[in-house]
Amino acid sequence: MAGIAGCEYCPSDYSQTRTKAVVTKTYKSRTKKAPRKRKPKLLIFIVAYNAEKTIENVLSRIPQSLNDDYIVEVLIIDDASQDETFERGHATKEKGKFPFTLHVLFNPVNQGYGGNQKIGYHFAIEKKFDFVALLHGDGQYAPECLPNLVKPLKRGEADAVFGSRMMKKGAALQGGMPKYKFVGNKILSWFENKILRTNFTEFHSGYRLYSVKALKKIPFQLNTNDFHFDSEIIVQFVIAELKIKELEIPTYYGDEICHVDGLKYAWDVTKTVLKARAQELSIFYDRRFDCQPNGNDSAHYEPKLDFLSPHSLAIKIVGKDKRVLDLGCANGHIAKTLTKQGNQVTGVDTFKPSANIRFQKFIKHDLNSNVFPVELKGYDYVLMLDVIEHLLTPEEFVDQLRKAAQMSPNVRLLVSSGNVGFIVARLMHMVGQFNYGKRGILDITHTRLFTFATLRRLFEQGGFELISTTGIPAPFPMVMGKSYLGAFLFNFNKVLIRIWRSAFSYQIFYEFRPSPSLSYLLQDALVKSKIRSAKKTASKT
Repeated sequence: MAGIAGCEYCPSDYSQTRTKAVVTKTYKSRTKKAPRKRKPKLLIFIVAYNAEKTIENVLSRIPQSLNDDYIVEVLIIDDASQDETFERGHATKEKGKFPFTLHVLFNPVNQGYGGNQKIGYHFAIEKKFDFVALLHGDGQYAPECLPNLVKPLKRGEADAVFGSRMMKKGAALQGGMPKYKFVGNKILSWFENKILRTNFTEFHSGYRLYSVKALKKIPFQLNTNDFHFDSEIIVQFVIAELKIKELEIPTYYGDEICHVDGLKYAWDVTKTVLKARAQELSIFYDRRFDCQPNGNDSAHYEPKLDFLSPHSLAIKIVGKDKRVLDLGCANGHIAKTLTKQGNQVTGVDTFKPSANIRFQKFIKHDLNSNVFPVELKGYDYVLMLDVIEHLLTPEEFVDQLRKAAQMSPNVRLLVSSGNVGFIVARLMHMVGQFNYGKRGILDITHTRLFTFATLRRLFEQGGFELISTTGIPAPFPMVMGKSYLGAFLFNFNKVLIRIWRSAFSYQIFYEFRPSPSLSYLLQDALVKSKIRSAKKTASKT
């Protein structure tokens, strides 16, 4: 790989680091020196398979100058090679002239390209490294570029740095990348950018450096052992909102043997990004892609006010100048809109609302407890928007609600829930898929699932009378933005609901009122009897 060492991509080459050390005499200063900062720990991790011809050359080209800024160790993991890769690496260690601490490991059973990386990253975490740089034992990626690539990690500018061969037009082909690989790389990278809404120049470079702190935030151990491990870890970084920086690297293709089945790899990459996108749309769930940043548990319940939804419909029904009890108010976005309309809103939730949202009254309360938090006397509406499916025992809660409303026959209850009978869910069930997700009908926090019939029966048997029923379309405007396709699908869904409401409604929306309770009927009879008796007495006099 002559010529790479002095390439324009790398600020210095390894040949320049093999100079004799100049020893200068120093004297202790009389003034107290500031404590020296700890050098970051950098692990250079080399994945190797049948690399006996190249491994020593790769090791010799790692810039010794890295020792100036980092505590450097090198890890080689031979993935059950059939040649003497392990022996060549171990021989370098035995000579004692290698400028870094060197670990040489051998997998007795081949773990695959992804499986080998998992072991190396686990090593970096266990040994408390700050950064880990991935190199290949076949010499395809220039070790001379390491000082430049690791800088953004040290400065805190990125959580991962990827070397890209596609940043400079024509450079990849000039470096010997076969045309079919170049075209495949460009097409796949374009597709992945489109689906993930990113803008990377290349998804398929194996030259990568990670912050170990960032690796701890993603479940990389769940990833494939195959070659598309690299694509899965990119998806995880994107979902976790971790910073990725690309830097230009040279392209080199020699006589190394390619072990990748191109068509299988392309299919695996395509499935990976489509699964990740499907999970975002709550169609599919895979724990590998469940790595969003942690926050308020209710923060992912976004308000849907700009199109027909339980939120917008409830706001329309309530109108103005009413007293409203919002059960499971989440971040309080519905209450904010209702308050602007002149309503007085009491919020109830396990989590406190956002600081910028104010209720007339807020009650911190777990709706799964056996005590209803407030009497309903004086309230006009009770909102339970996408709440009932989260409760451990909905029947007991409805009974508590009925007791609280026994003397309030005029209160109205607005209830919504996902429709497990939705056509997409039905079709998924038919092919054996019942995938919970972070949101949607099969939200992983849902303890109960409802159809129109079962939700109606729950409230009617709990002592409520149905006033009205509305089928809610899937939230295409939220998923697809304000696009013509999103608007078309949303309106088409509304037409289908008119044809078959129970199958094409994404959500159920009911309006109930309490059936007159025996206590109310008795009290009403006593009051009316006294009034009638008083009138009769007055007429005699």
